[in-house]
Amino acid sequence: MTDPHSAALDVRYGRTGRSRKPLLLGIVGTLALVALVWLVWVAFIQSNPPVASRLLGYKIASSTSATATIQVDRTKSVEAQCRLQAKASDFSIVGEITVTVPADSPRQQSIEATLTTQRAATAVVLVGCTTADAHRPN
Repeated sequence: MTDPHSAALDVRYGRTGRSRKPLLLGIVGTLALVALVWLVWVAFIQSNPPVASRLLGYKIASSTSATATIQVDRTKSVEAQCRLQAKASDFSIVGEITVTVPADSPRQQSIEATLTTQRAATAVVLVGCTTADAHRPN
Protein backbone atom coordinates (compact mmCIF):
# COMPACT_ATOMS: atom_id res chain seq x y z
CA MET A 1 0.00 0.00 0.00
CA THR A 2 1.39 3.36 -1.05
CA ASP A 3 1.34 6.46 1.07
CA PRO A 4 -0.85 9.10 -0.65
CA HIS A 5 1.38 11.91 0.63
CA SER A 6 4.42 10.25 -0.91
CA ALA A 7 2.70 9.95 -4.30
CA ALA A 8 1.70 13.62 -4.18
CA LEU A 9 5.28 14.67 -3.39
CA ASP A 10 6.61 12.53 -6.27
CA VAL A 11 4.25 14.28 -8.69
CA ARG A 12 4.98 17.71 -7.27
CA TYR A 13 8.79 17.40 -7.50
CA GLY A 14 9.00 15.31 -10.66
CA ARG A 15 10.50 12.21 -9.15
CA THR A 16 10.30 9.14 -11.30
CA GLY A 17 10.82 5.51 -10.48
CA ARG A 18 14.02 5.21 -12.53
CA SER A 19 16.18 2.29 -11.59
CA ARG A 20 19.86 2.63 -10.75
CA LYS A 21 20.51 -0.91 -11.90
CA PRO A 22 22.05 -0.02 -15.32
CA LEU A 23 24.45 2.44 -13.67
CA LEU A 24 25.45 -0.15 -11.08
CA LEU A 25 25.98 -2.80 -13.76
CA GLY A 26 28.14 -0.39 -15.76
CA ILE A 27 30.35 0.39 -12.77
CA VAL A 28 30.73 -3.29 -11.84
CA GLY A 29 31.51 -4.20 -15.46
CA THR A 30 34.15 -1.47 -15.72
CA LEU A 31 35.81 -2.59 -12.48
CA ALA A 32 35.78 -6.22 -13.63
CA LEU A 33 37.41 -5.25 -16.94
CA VAL A 34 40.11 -3.22 -15.18
CA ALA A 35 40.78 -6.16 -12.80
CA LEU A 36 41.05 -8.59 -15.72
CA VAL A 37 43.49 -6.35 -17.63
CA TRP A 38 45.62 -5.97 -14.47
CA LEU A 39 45.61 -9.75 -13.89
CA VAL A 40 46.76 -10.50 -17.45
CA TRP A 41 49.47 -7.84 -17.22
CA VAL A 42 50.79 -9.16 -13.88
CA ALA A 43 50.71 -12.77 -15.11
CA PHE A 44 52.69 -11.83 -18.21
CA ILE A 45 55.30 -9.85 -16.27
CA GLN A 46 55.77 -12.58 -13.66
CA SER A 47 55.96 -15.38 -16.22
CA ASN A 48 58.89 -13.67 -17.97
CA PRO A 49 61.34 -12.66 -15.23
CA PRO A 50 64.52 -10.88 -16.36
CA VAL A 51 66.66 -13.39 -14.44
CA ALA A 52 66.19 -17.02 -13.39
CA SER A 53 68.54 -19.11 -11.31
CA ARG A 54 68.97 -22.58 -9.88
CA LEU A 55 71.38 -24.31 -7.56
CA LEU A 56 73.36 -26.95 -9.45
CA GLY A 57 75.17 -28.29 -6.39
CA TYR A 58 77.20 -27.50 -3.31
CA LYS A 59 80.13 -28.90 -1.35
CA ILE A 60 80.89 -28.36 2.31
CA ALA A 61 84.65 -27.82 2.13
CA SER A 62 85.32 -27.38 5.86
CA SER A 63 83.68 -26.25 9.09
CA THR A 64 84.13 -22.62 7.97
CA SER A 65 83.65 -22.86 4.21
CA ALA A 66 81.12 -24.05 1.64
CA THR A 67 81.20 -23.85 -2.15
CA ALA A 68 78.09 -23.68 -4.34
CA THR A 69 77.55 -23.73 -8.10
CA ILE A 70 74.56 -21.86 -9.51
CA GLN A 71 73.22 -21.42 -13.02
CA VAL A 72 72.01 -17.95 -13.97
CA ASP A 73 69.84 -17.31 -17.05
CA ARG A 74 69.01 -13.73 -18.03
CA THR A 75 66.60 -12.61 -20.76
CA LYS A 76 68.37 -9.25 -21.10
CA SER A 77 71.91 -8.10 -20.49
CA VAL A 78 71.26 -6.65 -17.05
CA GLU A 79 73.27 -6.84 -13.85
CA ALA A 80 71.92 -9.44 -11.43
CA GLN A 81 72.48 -10.03 -7.73
CA CYS A 82 72.23 -13.66 -6.56
CA ARG A 83 72.00 -14.47 -2.86
CA LEU A 84 73.19 -17.74 -1.33
CA GLN A 85 72.86 -18.89 2.28
CA ALA A 86 74.68 -21.64 4.17
CA LYS A 87 72.54 -23.34 6.81
CA ALA A 88 73.46 -25.44 9.80
CA SER A 89 71.74 -28.64 10.97
CA ASP A 90 69.35 -26.56 13.12
CA PHE A 91 68.37 -24.54 9.98
CA SER A 92 70.01 -21.36 11.24
CA ILE A 93 71.87 -19.26 8.69
CA VAL A 94 75.62 -19.60 9.31
CA GLY A 95 76.88 -17.90 6.16
CA GLU A 96 75.59 -15.68 3.39
CA ILE A 97 76.97 -14.19 0.20
CA THR A 98 75.62 -12.05 -2.63
CA VAL A 99 77.18 -12.74 -6.01
CA THR A 100 77.05 -10.02 -8.65
CA VAL A 101 76.60 -11.11 -12.27
CA PRO A 102 77.83 -8.27 -14.52
CA ALA A 103 75.62 -7.03 -17.35
CA ASP A 104 78.31 -7.68 -19.96
CA SER A 105 78.81 -11.34 -18.98
CA PRO A 106 77.14 -14.23 -20.90
CA ARG A 107 73.38 -14.39 -20.46
CA GLN A 108 73.51 -18.06 -19.48
CA GLN A 109 76.34 -19.14 -17.22
CA SER A 110 77.37 -21.27 -14.28
CA ILE A 111 78.96 -19.47 -11.36
CA GLU A 112 80.87 -20.92 -8.44
CA ALA A 113 80.77 -19.06 -5.11
CA THR A 114 82.53 -19.76 -1.83
CA LEU A 115 80.71 -18.90 1.39
CA THR A 116 82.54 -18.32 4.65
CA THR A 117 80.57 -19.78 7.54
CA GLN A 118 80.49 -19.06 11.28
CA ARG A 119 80.27 -22.77 12.09
CA ALA A 120 79.78 -26.04 10.22
CA ALA A 121 77.14 -25.85 7.50
CA THR A 122 75.08 -28.80 6.32
CA ALA A 123 73.47 -27.23 3.27
CA VAL A 124 73.64 -24.29 0.88
CA VAL A 125 70.42 -22.65 -0.29
CA LEU A 126 69.95 -20.34 -3.28
CA VAL A 127 67.56 -17.60 -2.16
CA GLY A 128 67.36 -16.28 -5.72
CA CYS A 129 68.55 -13.59 -8.09
CA THR A 130 67.24 -10.06 -8.51
CA THR A 131 67.82 -7.15 -10.87
CA ALA A 132 67.34 -3.42 -10.49
CA ASP A 133 63.84 -3.77 -12.01
CA ALA A 134 62.81 -7.05 -10.37
CA HIS A 135 63.24 -7.00 -6.60
CA ARG A 136 61.63 -10.39 -5.93
CA PRO A 137 64.11 -13.29 -6.12
CA ASN A 138 63.65 -15.76 -8.98
